[in-house]
Amino acid sequence: MQDLLFTLGLVLFLLGLLTGLAIPVLKNPRMGVSSHLVGMTNGPFLIVVGLLWPKLNLSHAWEVVTVVLLAYSSYANWLATQLGALWGAGHQFAPGATGEHRASPTKEHAVDLLLVTLAPVMVAATVLLIVGVLR
Repeated sequence: MQDLLFTLGLVLFLLGLLTGLAIPVLKNPRMGVSSHLVGMTNGPFLIVVGLLWPKLNLSHAWEVVTVVLLAYSSYANWLATQLGALWGAGHQFAPGATGEHRASPTKEHAVDLLLVTLAPVMVAATVLLIVGVLR
């Protein structure tokens, strides 16, 4: 699991770097900055969790659940903001980054779905990490 978290973190960090290079050509550069920052912060977060991993006391099943939740929430966050930057979507849940940009209802719904689902998933993963450390 530790190596998987390291790999997921490094790949997400790389995606954040590449997103930063693409900011000038995105439909919504402000949302592009958000996507860049998500990759630059969530990537190292996954790496730090990988470093913490040997200190966790969770069953194998809960370890798998925790990694899946962490991966989903981190990558969904990057993907939602990246799609928002490409499409100009995300007005409902990220109005500060979206500004006056609007996309088709289907695109808005896709970004909204990712944004709505990633928050509780990240909270659940963090709770599992806390439980694993305290055991």
